[in-house]
Amino acid sequence: MPQVHTRSKASGKRAVNLSIAARLVDEARSQGINLSATLEYALEDALRRSRRERWVAENTDGIAAYNEQVEEHGAFGDSLRTF
Repeated sequence: MPQVHTRSKASGKRAVNLSIAARLVDEARSQGINLSATLEYALEDALRRSRRERWVAENTDGIAAYNEQVEEHGAFGDSLRTF
């Protein structure tokens, strides 16, 4: 029978099936670790890193051009600084 995935409208959450090493699940549960909250936190962190890496890769040429411009002409506002 196919697994039904549900989404709670109130929380915006969706039930999913995961396979996790039994020893990790057992130890986490014995230590009172909330698996869903831990996965959400780790997934948010992984997504944040992935988006950052993709942004840097997509903007490498622009960053290099900006750095070259600053090297040649200084940064915007350098002439206005009093320190």
